[in-house]
Amino acid sequence: MEVSSLWNEWVEEALSKLESLKLLRALRPLYLSNLQQQVGNERVSNDGDYEVFDEMQPWDRSSVEVSVSQSTYNQWLLDIPSTGDEIVPGEGLADDKFGTCQQQFKRLLLFSGNDYLGLSSHPEVRKAAAKAAQEYGMGPRGSALICGYTYHHRLLESSLASLKKKEDCLLCPTGFSANMTVMVALGNIASLLAAGNMLLKDEKIAIFSDELNHASLIDGIRLAERQKSVEFFVYKHCDMSHLSALLSSCKMKKKVVVTDSLFSMDGDFAPMVELVELRKKHHFLLVIDDAHGTFVCGRSGGGVAEEFGCERDVDICIGTLSKAVGCQGGFIACSKRWKQFIQSRGRSFIFSTAIPVPIAAAAHASVIVARNEKWRKRALWNRVQDFRDLTGIPITSPIISLVVGKILTVSLPLNRQLLRSGFHITAIRPPTVPPNSCRLRIALSAAHTTDDVKKLTAALSNYIKFQDTGSDSVNIYSKL
Repeated sequence: MEVSSLWNEWVEEALSKLESLKLLRALRPLYLSNLQQQVGNERVSNDGDYEVFDEMQPWDRSSVEVSVSQSTYNQWLLDIPSTGDEIVPGEGLADDKFGTCQQQFKRLLLFSGNDYLGLSSHPEVRKAAAKAAQEYGMGPRGSALICGYTYHHRLLESSLASLKKKEDCLLCPTGFSANMTVMVALGNIASLLAAGNMLLKDEKIAIFSDELNHASLIDGIRLAERQKSVEFFVYKHCDMSHLSALLSSCKMKKKVVVTDSLFSMDGDFAPMVELVELRKKHHFLLVIDDAHGTFVCGRSGGGVAEEFGCERDVDICIGTLSKAVGCQGGFIACSKRWKQFIQSRGRSFIFSTAIPVPIAAAAHASVIVARNEKWRKRALWNRVQDFRDLTGIPITSPIISLVVGKILTVSLPLNRQLLRSGFHITAIRPPTVPPNSCRLRIALSAAHTTDDVKKLTAALSNYIKFQDTGSDSVNIYSKL
Protein backbone atom coordinates (compact mmCIF):
# COMPACT_ATOMS: atom_id res chain seq x y z
CA MET A 1 0.00 0.00 0.00
CA GLU A 2 1.25 3.52 -0.82
CA VAL A 3 2.40 5.85 1.94
CA SER A 4 -0.37 8.39 1.31
CA SER A 5 -3.06 5.69 1.40
CA LEU A 6 -1.93 4.40 4.79
CA TRP A 7 -1.77 7.80 6.40
CA ASN A 8 -4.97 9.01 4.74
CA GLU A 9 -6.72 6.02 6.27
CA TRP A 10 -5.37 6.83 9.74
CA VAL A 11 -6.21 10.52 9.45
CA GLU A 12 -9.74 9.73 8.26
CA GLU A 13 -10.20 7.38 11.19
CA ALA A 14 -8.93 10.03 13.61
CA LEU A 15 -11.22 12.66 12.06
CA SER A 16 -14.19 10.32 12.41
CA LYS A 17 -13.34 9.85 16.07
CA LEU A 18 -13.15 13.61 16.60
CA GLU A 19 -16.46 14.08 14.79
CA SER A 20 -18.16 11.49 16.99
CA LEU A 21 -16.82 13.32 20.04
CA LYS A 22 -17.97 16.68 18.62
CA LEU A 23 -14.37 17.91 18.74
CA LEU A 24 -13.80 18.95 15.13
CA ARG A 25 -12.85 22.64 14.86
CA ALA A 26 -13.97 24.95 12.06
CA LEU A 27 -12.37 28.02 10.46
CA ARG A 28 -14.84 30.65 9.20
CA PRO A 29 -13.28 33.72 7.55
CA LEU A 30 -14.77 37.02 8.71
CA TYR A 31 -15.11 40.21 6.67
CA LEU A 32 -14.05 43.20 8.74
CA SER A 33 -15.74 46.59 8.67
CA ASN A 34 -13.76 49.32 6.94
CA LEU A 35 -12.87 51.87 9.62
CA GLN A 36 -12.53 54.68 7.11
CA GLN A 37 -15.71 54.05 5.18
CA GLN A 38 -17.64 52.26 7.96
CA VAL A 39 -18.99 49.76 5.46
CA GLY A 40 -18.85 46.01 5.34
CA ASN A 41 -17.78 45.72 1.72
CA GLU A 42 -14.21 44.51 1.73
CA ARG A 43 -12.04 44.74 -1.36
CA VAL A 44 -8.93 42.57 -1.49
CA SER A 45 -6.19 43.44 -3.96
CA ASN A 46 -5.36 41.08 -6.79
CA ASP A 47 -2.07 40.56 -8.60
CA GLY A 48 -2.63 43.45 -11.00
CA ASP A 49 -2.91 45.97 -8.17
CA TYR A 50 0.74 45.63 -7.16
CA GLU A 51 3.58 47.56 -8.77
CA VAL A 52 6.59 45.36 -9.40
CA PHE A 53 10.10 46.13 -10.64
CA ASP A 54 12.71 44.48 -12.86
CA GLU A 55 15.80 45.33 -10.81
CA MET A 56 16.99 46.52 -7.41
CA GLN A 57 15.60 49.85 -6.23
CA PRO A 58 17.04 52.29 -3.64
CA TRP A 59 14.63 51.14 -0.91
CA ASP A 60 15.90 47.56 -1.16
CA ARG A 61 19.10 48.60 0.59
CA SER A 62 17.23 49.33 3.81
CA SER A 63 16.82 45.58 4.28
CA VAL A 64 20.60 45.12 4.58
CA GLU A 65 21.65 48.43 6.15
CA VAL A 66 21.14 49.18 9.85
CA SER A 67 22.32 51.82 12.32
CA VAL A 68 23.16 51.52 16.00
CA SER A 69 23.84 54.30 18.49
CA GLN A 70 27.45 54.98 19.33
CA SER A 71 26.84 53.92 22.94
CA THR A 72 25.37 50.60 21.80
CA TYR A 73 28.26 50.16 19.37
CA ASN A 74 30.84 50.76 22.12
CA GLN A 75 29.19 48.28 24.50
CA TRP A 76 28.96 45.74 21.69
CA LEU A 77 32.69 46.00 21.02
CA LEU A 78 33.35 45.30 24.69
CA ASP A 79 30.81 42.45 24.73
CA ILE A 80 28.93 44.08 27.60
CA PRO A 81 25.54 42.39 28.15
CA SER A 82 22.62 44.62 27.25
CA THR A 83 18.88 44.78 27.85
CA GLY A 84 18.36 47.16 24.94
CA ASP A 85 18.08 50.31 27.02
CA GLU A 86 21.10 52.22 25.70
CA ILE A 87 18.95 54.80 23.85
CA VAL A 88 17.07 57.16 26.14
CA PRO A 89 13.44 57.49 24.95
CA GLY A 90 13.02 60.55 22.72
CA GLU A 91 16.76 61.03 22.31
CA GLY A 92 18.94 60.54 19.26
CA LEU A 93 16.27 59.70 16.72
CA ALA A 94 15.37 63.23 15.54
CA ASP A 95 17.41 66.24 14.47
CA ASP A 96 17.32 69.35 16.65
CA LYS A 97 16.44 72.86 15.42
CA PHE A 98 20.00 73.37 14.18
CA GLY A 99 19.77 70.28 11.97
CA THR A 100 22.33 68.27 13.93
CA CYS A 101 21.69 64.82 15.35
CA GLN A 102 21.56 64.65 19.13
CA GLN A 103 23.33 61.28 19.19
CA GLN A 104 25.97 59.72 16.95
CA PHE A 105 25.11 56.59 15.01
CA LYS A 106 27.17 53.88 13.37
CA ARG A 107 25.95 52.46 10.07
CA LEU A 108 26.50 48.73 9.53
CA LEU A 109 26.05 46.41 6.56
CA LEU A 110 23.80 43.55 7.65
CA PHE A 111 25.02 40.03 6.82
CA SER A 112 23.15 38.22 9.58
CA GLY A 113 19.47 38.56 8.68
CA ASN A 114 17.08 36.13 7.00
CA ASP A 115 15.37 38.59 4.63
CA TYR A 116 16.79 36.66 1.68
CA LEU A 117 14.89 38.54 -1.05
CA GLY A 118 14.89 41.96 0.61
CA LEU A 119 11.09 42.07 0.52
CA SER A 120 10.60 43.55 4.00
CA SER A 121 11.32 47.01 2.59
CA HIS A 122 9.37 46.69 -0.66
CA PRO A 123 6.94 49.62 -1.08
CA GLU A 124 4.03 47.34 -2.02
CA VAL A 125 4.54 45.24 1.11
CA ARG A 126 4.69 48.35 3.30
CA LYS A 127 1.71 49.85 1.52
CA ALA A 128 -0.38 46.69 2.01
CA ALA A 129 0.34 46.68 5.75
CA ALA A 130 -0.41 50.40 6.14
CA LYS A 131 -3.59 50.22 4.08
CA ALA A 132 -4.93 47.25 6.07
CA ALA A 133 -4.10 48.95 9.38
CA GLN A 134 -5.83 52.16 8.30
CA GLU A 135 -8.93 50.40 7.01
CA TYR A 136 -9.37 47.54 9.50
CA GLY A 137 -7.22 48.33 12.53
CA MET A 138 -4.56 45.98 13.87
CA GLY A 139 -6.70 43.03 14.85
CA PRO A 140 -7.32 40.19 15.11
CA ARG A 141 -9.67 40.04 18.04
CA GLY A 142 -8.95 36.48 19.10
CA SER A 143 -7.65 33.09 18.02
CA ALA A 144 -8.29 31.86 14.50
CA LEU A 145 -10.97 29.42 15.70
CA ILE A 146 -12.87 32.12 17.60
CA CYS A 147 -12.90 35.39 15.66
CA GLY A 148 -9.34 36.04 14.44
CA TYR A 149 -9.63 34.38 11.03
CA THR A 150 -10.48 36.78 8.20
CA TYR A 151 -10.67 36.78 4.44
CA HIS A 152 -7.14 38.23 4.41
CA HIS A 153 -5.89 35.14 6.24
CA ARG A 154 -7.74 32.86 3.84
CA LEU A 155 -6.34 34.66 0.81
CA LEU A 156 -2.80 34.24 2.14
CA GLU A 157 -3.39 30.55 2.89
CA SER A 158 -4.61 29.96 -0.65
CA SER A 159 -1.58 31.67 -2.20
CA LEU A 160 0.81 29.62 -0.04
CA ALA A 161 -1.02 26.36 -0.82
CA SER A 162 -0.64 27.16 -4.52
CA LEU A 163 3.06 27.94 -4.05
CA LYS A 164 3.65 24.62 -2.30
CA LYS A 165 1.34 22.69 -4.66
CA LYS A 166 -0.76 21.42 -1.77
CA GLU A 167 -4.53 21.22 -1.36
CA ASP A 168 -4.64 23.69 1.50
CA CYS A 169 -2.67 25.62 4.08
CA LEU A 170 -3.03 26.64 7.73
CA LEU A 171 -1.58 29.91 9.05
CA CYS A 172 0.09 30.01 12.46
CA PRO A 173 1.39 32.97 14.51
CA THR A 174 5.05 31.99 13.99
CA GLY A 175 7.14 29.34 12.30
CA PHE A 176 8.03 28.01 15.75
CA SER A 177 4.36 27.52 16.62
CA ALA A 178 3.71 25.89 13.22
CA ASN A 179 6.32 23.21 13.93
CA MET A 180 5.05 22.69 17.46
CA THR A 181 1.48 22.43 16.15
CA VAL A 182 2.29 19.67 13.67
CA MET A 183 4.36 17.56 16.06
CA VAL A 184 1.76 17.67 18.84
CA ALA A 185 -1.08 16.97 16.40
CA LEU A 186 0.76 13.91 15.10
CA GLY A 187 0.94 12.53 18.62
CA ASN A 188 -2.82 12.99 18.98
CA ILE A 189 -3.48 10.54 16.14
CA ALA A 190 -2.03 7.76 18.27
CA SER A 191 -4.16 8.75 21.27
CA LEU A 192 -7.37 8.88 19.23
CA LEU A 193 -6.82 5.52 17.53
CA ALA A 194 -5.73 3.64 20.66
CA ALA A 195 -7.93 0.70 21.64
CA GLY A 196 -7.74 1.48 25.35
CA ASN A 197 -6.82 4.30 27.69
CA MET A 198 -3.18 3.25 27.83
CA LEU A 199 -1.29 3.26 24.53
CA LEU A 200 0.52 0.07 23.62
CA LYS A 201 3.91 0.52 21.98
CA ASP A 202 2.57 -0.64 18.61
CA GLU A 203 -0.13 2.03 18.78
CA LYS A 204 2.32 4.89 19.25
CA ILE A 205 3.85 6.92 16.45
CA ALA A 206 7.57 6.62 15.75
CA ILE A 207 9.09 10.00 14.86
CA PHE A 208 12.54 10.05 13.31
CA SER A 209 14.30 13.42 13.50
CA ASP A 210 17.58 14.71 12.10
CA GLU A 211 19.93 15.58 14.96
CA LEU A 212 20.31 19.18 13.68
CA ASN A 213 16.61 19.93 13.26
CA HIS A 214 15.30 23.27 14.48
CA ALA A 215 14.56 23.67 18.19
CA SER A 216 10.83 24.10 17.51
CA LEU A 217 10.62 20.64 15.93
CA ILE A 218 12.55 19.10 18.80
CA ASP A 219 10.42 20.83 21.43
CA GLY A 220 7.22 19.76 19.65
CA ILE A 221 8.36 16.13 19.54
CA ARG A 222 9.38 16.24 23.20
CA LEU A 223 5.97 17.59 24.15
CA ALA A 224 4.26 14.79 22.23
CA GLU A 225 6.65 12.33 23.87
CA ARG A 226 5.67 13.64 27.32
CA GLN A 227 2.08 12.83 26.42
CA LYS A 228 3.27 9.24 25.88
CA SER A 229 1.93 9.13 22.33
CA VAL A 230 5.18 8.98 20.36
CA GLU A 231 8.55 7.24 20.38
CA PHE A 232 11.40 9.60 19.46
CA PHE A 233 14.40 8.49 17.35
CA VAL A 234 17.29 10.79 16.37
CA TYR A 235 19.39 9.98 13.32
CA LYS A 236 22.82 11.39 12.53
CA HIS A 237 22.80 14.55 10.48
CA CYS A 238 21.74 13.77 6.90
CA ASP A 239 22.95 10.18 7.39
CA MET A 240 20.55 8.08 5.33
CA SER A 241 22.31 4.82 6.24
CA HIS A 242 21.68 5.49 9.92
CA LEU A 243 18.07 6.50 9.25
CA SER A 244 17.50 3.39 7.15
CA ALA A 245 18.86 1.18 9.91
CA LEU A 246 16.60 2.83 12.50
CA LEU A 247 13.56 2.46 10.25
CA SER A 248 14.33 -1.18 9.52
CA SER A 249 14.67 -2.06 13.20
CA CYS A 250 11.47 -0.24 14.19
CA LYS A 251 8.41 -2.51 14.26
CA MET A 252 5.89 0.28 14.80
CA LYS A 253 3.46 0.79 11.90
CA LYS A 254 3.00 4.56 12.05
CA LYS A 255 6.32 6.16 11.15
CA VAL A 256 7.13 9.84 10.56
CA VAL A 257 10.40 11.34 9.34
CA VAL A 258 10.84 15.05 9.96
CA THR A 259 13.72 17.21 8.77
CA ASP A 260 14.74 20.74 8.03
CA SER A 261 14.98 21.11 4.26
CA LEU A 262 17.76 23.73 4.39
CA PHE A 263 19.55 23.74 7.73
CA SER A 264 19.66 27.18 9.29
CA MET A 265 23.02 26.97 11.05
CA ASP A 266 25.02 24.93 8.53
CA GLY A 267 23.52 25.96 5.21
CA ASP A 268 23.35 22.42 3.83
CA PHE A 269 20.37 20.66 2.28
CA ALA A 270 18.56 17.56 3.48
CA PRO A 271 19.17 14.63 1.09
CA MET A 272 15.67 14.88 -0.42
CA VAL A 273 16.13 12.30 -3.18
CA GLU A 274 17.37 9.67 -0.73
CA LEU A 275 14.57 10.51 1.71
CA VAL A 276 12.00 9.94 -1.01
CA GLU A 277 13.51 6.54 -1.81
CA LEU A 278 13.38 5.56 1.86
CA ARG A 279 9.79 6.79 2.06
CA LYS A 280 8.80 4.40 -0.73
CA LYS A 281 10.45 1.52 1.08
CA HIS A 282 9.34 2.20 4.67
CA HIS A 283 6.01 3.99 4.08
CA PHE A 284 6.63 6.84 6.49
CA LEU A 285 5.01 10.26 6.52
CA LEU A 286 7.53 12.84 5.29
CA VAL A 287 7.40 16.24 7.01
CA ILE A 288 9.81 19.05 6.13
CA ASP A 289 10.47 22.43 7.68
CA ASP A 290 11.08 24.61 4.62
CA ALA A 291 11.64 27.84 6.55
CA HIS A 292 14.86 28.76 4.75
CA GLY A 293 13.94 27.21 1.40
CA THR A 294 10.64 28.95 0.65
CA PHE A 295 11.10 31.50 -2.17
CA VAL A 296 14.85 30.79 -2.04
CA CYS A 297 14.86 27.48 -3.90
CA GLY A 298 12.92 26.00 -6.79
CA ARG A 299 12.08 27.44 -10.19
CA SER A 300 8.95 29.19 -8.93
CA GLY A 301 10.25 29.70 -5.38
CA GLY A 302 8.30 26.69 -4.13
CA GLY A 303 11.20 25.61 -1.93
CA VAL A 304 13.64 22.76 -1.52
CA ALA A 305 11.14 20.04 -2.53
CA GLU A 306 10.55 21.85 -5.82
CA GLU A 307 14.30 22.26 -6.28
CA PHE A 308 14.76 18.48 -6.02
CA GLY A 309 11.59 17.60 -7.93
CA CYS A 310 9.84 15.81 -5.08
CA GLU A 311 6.95 18.06 -4.05
CA ARG A 312 4.43 15.22 -4.39
CA ASP A 313 6.47 13.06 -2.02
CA VAL A 314 6.39 15.60 0.83
CA ASP A 315 3.25 15.03 2.87
CA ILE A 316 3.39 18.11 5.08
CA CYS A 317 5.46 21.21 4.35
CA ILE A 318 5.95 23.70 7.18
CA GLY A 319 7.24 27.20 6.54
CA THR A 320 7.62 30.69 7.88
CA LEU A 321 6.74 34.18 6.69
CA SER A 322 9.66 35.73 8.56
CA LYS A 323 12.48 34.72 6.20
CA ALA A 324 12.27 35.31 2.43
CA VAL A 325 8.69 36.61 2.70
CA GLY A 326 10.01 39.42 4.91
CA CYS A 327 7.04 39.51 7.31
CA GLN A 328 5.99 37.38 10.29
CA GLY A 329 4.05 34.18 10.86
CA GLY A 330 4.16 30.50 10.01
CA PHE A 331 2.21 28.11 7.82
CA ILE A 332 1.50 24.43 7.29
CA ALA A 333 0.87 23.33 3.68
CA CYS A 334 -0.88 19.97 3.46
CA SER A 335 -4.03 18.16 2.33
CA LYS A 336 -7.49 19.29 3.43
CA ARG A 337 -7.73 16.21 5.67
CA TRP A 338 -4.53 17.09 7.45
CA LYS A 339 -5.51 20.73 7.79
CA GLN A 340 -8.81 19.83 9.44
CA PHE A 341 -7.07 17.46 11.82
CA ILE A 342 -4.21 19.83 12.70
CA GLN A 343 -6.52 22.78 13.32
CA SER A 344 -8.55 20.54 15.64
CA ARG A 345 -5.65 19.08 17.66
CA GLY A 346 -2.66 21.41 17.29
CA ARG A 347 -2.53 23.21 20.63
CA SER A 348 -0.04 25.90 19.56
CA PHE A 349 -2.50 26.90 16.84
CA ILE A 350 -5.71 26.52 18.82
CA PHE A 351 -4.58 28.56 21.82
CA SER A 352 -2.73 31.38 20.00
CA THR A 353 -4.05 34.68 18.72
CA ALA A 354 -4.09 34.79 14.92
CA ILE A 355 -1.58 37.00 13.11
CA PRO A 356 -2.73 40.63 12.73
CA VAL A 357 -4.64 41.54 9.57
CA PRO A 358 -1.97 44.05 8.40
CA ILE A 359 0.66 41.30 8.65
CA ALA A 360 -1.51 38.91 6.62
CA ALA A 361 -2.08 41.61 4.00
CA ALA A 362 1.63 42.45 3.84
CA ALA A 363 2.61 38.77 3.55
CA HIS A 364 0.12 38.25 0.72
CA ALA A 365 1.58 41.27 -1.10
CA SER A 366 5.06 39.83 -0.53
CA VAL A 367 4.06 36.47 -2.04
CA ILE A 368 2.76 38.24 -5.15
CA VAL A 369 5.84 40.46 -5.46
CA ALA A 370 8.19 37.48 -5.04
CA ARG A 371 6.29 35.59 -7.71
CA ASN A 372 6.59 38.48 -10.18
CA GLU A 373 10.01 39.96 -9.39
CA LYS A 374 11.98 36.89 -10.44
CA TRP A 375 15.22 38.89 -10.53
CA ARG A 376 15.36 38.75 -6.73
CA LYS A 377 15.99 35.01 -6.53
CA ARG A 378 18.52 35.26 -9.37
CA ALA A 379 20.32 38.08 -7.56
CA LEU A 380 20.44 36.04 -4.35
CA TRP A 381 22.05 33.07 -6.05
CA ASN A 382 24.43 35.39 -7.92
CA ARG A 383 25.68 36.55 -4.52
CA VAL A 384 26.18 32.90 -3.54
CA GLN A 385 28.31 32.48 -6.68
CA ASP A 386 30.20 35.71 -5.87
CA PHE A 387 31.14 34.35 -2.43
CA ARG A 388 32.24 31.05 -3.96
CA ASP A 389 34.37 32.80 -6.59
CA LEU A 390 35.99 35.19 -4.12
CA THR A 391 36.81 32.64 -1.41
CA GLY A 392 36.96 29.27 -3.11
CA ILE A 393 34.67 27.90 -0.41
CA PRO A 394 32.12 25.54 -2.02
CA ILE A 395 29.00 26.91 -0.33
CA THR A 396 25.68 25.56 -1.62
CA SER A 397 23.20 28.07 -0.22
CA PRO A 398 22.88 31.69 0.98
CA ILE A 399 23.67 30.48 4.52
CA ILE A 400 27.41 30.40 5.18
CA SER A 401 28.62 28.80 8.38
CA LEU A 402 32.18 29.65 9.38
CA VAL A 403 33.09 27.60 12.44
CA VAL A 404 35.88 29.80 13.72
CA GLY A 405 36.89 28.16 16.96
CA LYS A 406 36.00 25.93 19.84
CA ILE A 407 35.76 28.71 22.42
CA LEU A 408 34.30 32.19 22.53
CA THR A 409 37.74 33.75 22.94
CA VAL A 410 38.22 33.06 19.22
CA SER A 411 34.81 33.82 17.74
CA LEU A 412 34.00 36.98 19.71
CA PRO A 413 37.24 38.85 18.88
CA LEU A 414 36.67 38.09 15.19
CA ASN A 415 33.09 39.25 15.57
CA ARG A 416 34.36 42.53 17.04
CA GLN A 417 36.88 43.03 14.25
CA LEU A 418 34.13 42.65 11.66
CA LEU A 419 32.01 45.10 13.63
CA ARG A 420 34.83 47.65 13.46
CA SER A 421 34.97 47.04 9.70
CA GLY A 422 31.28 47.99 9.44
CA PHE A 423 29.65 44.55 9.24
CA HIS A 424 26.80 43.26 11.41
CA ILE A 425 27.57 39.53 11.74
CA THR A 426 26.70 37.87 15.01
CA ALA A 427 28.80 35.18 16.65
CA ILE A 428 26.56 32.14 17.15
CA ARG A 429 27.26 30.26 20.35
CA PRO A 430 25.73 27.40 22.39
CA PRO A 431 22.95 26.51 22.99
CA THR A 432 21.99 27.71 19.48
CA VAL A 433 24.75 25.47 18.13
CA PRO A 434 26.39 22.41 19.75
CA PRO A 435 29.26 22.94 22.21
CA ASN A 436 32.67 23.57 20.64
CA SER A 437 31.16 24.80 17.37
CA CYS A 438 30.91 28.59 17.81
CA ARG A 439 30.64 30.19 14.42
CA LEU A 440 29.99 33.21 12.30
CA ARG A 441 26.73 32.74 10.43
CA ILE A 442 26.68 34.82 7.26
CA ALA A 443 23.41 35.20 5.37
CA LEU A 444 23.31 36.62 1.85
CA SER A 445 20.45 38.66 0.40
CA ALA A 446 19.22 39.77 -3.00
CA ALA A 447 19.67 43.31 -1.68
CA HIS A 448 23.43 42.79 -1.35
CA THR A 449 25.63 43.74 -4.26
CA THR A 450 28.76 42.12 -5.64
CA ASP A 451 30.70 45.02 -4.14
CA ASP A 452 29.21 44.26 -0.70
CA VAL A 453 30.41 40.67 -0.92
CA LYS A 454 33.86 41.80 -2.09
CA LYS A 455 34.18 44.10 0.93
CA LEU A 456 33.04 41.34 3.28
CA THR A 457 35.41 38.71 1.92
CA ALA A 458 38.27 41.23 1.98
CA ALA A 459 37.58 41.86 5.68
CA LEU A 460 37.31 38.14 6.40
CA SER A 461 40.55 37.41 4.56
CA ASN A 462 42.45 39.38 7.21
CA TYR A 463 41.56 36.70 9.75
CA ILE A 464 40.70 33.57 7.76
CA LYS A 465 42.80 31.61 5.28
CA PHE A 466 40.17 30.64 2.73
CA GLN A 467 42.49 28.18 0.99
CA ASP A 468 42.73 26.16 4.22
CA THR A 469 39.02 25.83 4.85
CA GLY A 470 37.63 22.33 4.68
CA SER A 471 35.72 21.56 1.48
CA ASP A 472 34.65 18.05 2.38
CA SER A 473 32.73 18.97 5.50
CA VAL A 474 29.24 20.27 6.07
CA ASN A 475 30.74 22.82 8.45
CA ILE A 476 33.48 25.07 7.14
CA TYR A 477 36.24 25.03 9.71
CA SER A 478 38.27 28.19 9.23
CA LYS A 479 41.97 28.35 9.90
CA LEU A 480 42.73 31.56 11.76
